[in-house]
Amino acid sequence: MSAPARRDGAHDEPPHDGRSTRAAAMRESRRRAVLDASLRVFSEKGYHATRISDLIEAAGIARGTFYLYFESKNAIFHELLDQLLERIRASVDGVDTRVDAAPLREQLLVIVRRVLATFHQHPELTRLVLRSAPGLDDEVDRKLAAFYGQLHAWLAVSLQNAQALGLMRVLDVDFVSWSVIGAVKQIVELSLERREGADLDRATRALLDLHLDGMLLAR
Repeated sequence: MSAPARRDGAHDEPPHDGRSTRAAAMRESRRRAVLDASLRVFSEKGYHATRISDLIEAAGIARGTFYLYFESKNAIFHELLDQLLERIRASVDGVDTRVDAAPLREQLLVIVRRVLATFHQHPELTRLVLRSAPGLDDEVDRKLAAFYGQLHAWLAVSLQNAQALGLMRVLDVDFVSWSVIGAVKQIVELSLERREGADLDRATRALLDLHLDGMLLAR
């Protein structure tokens, strides 16, 4: 049945009710709290040793409340993984090849430094993903493969563009791109071990010195 029309021809609007907005915000806040608590527990106990009861206790919620938001600890892990991968994707920019653009090395220094910093800013999440994700399940493997594939494609295209512009010698961009990704992963692992002692600027310069200039002196 349609709402009665006002005499001026318009329809009365229902009064604004902020309760639904507040309820939605509360649900999101509680969901976020479960994720944060789960990340802490995963970091302390390891993913495989963590039980649902550990996550419920850390979040300070009832078991029924937990299952309102997540069907399993695996679902939580997938969401945490998605968060980290999306943050890394957001930190990667394309290389500017315009005539007036900054030199390639300077651009790469900024990009690689930003990627390393993103990992370093989320140590618990990074450690969890790097150490627990590989082989966890087929979907995790698929997400990781797609993520590294995207990074590889970006690097390969950047190297190909640099070659086309005469900024870089001809090389096997496929294997070189995978080599860079492997080096970044190892540097991230090292920075996690050193924590506050990690020198991301030094690591970035070393990585680019090796991959852009090599190790042998020019003859």
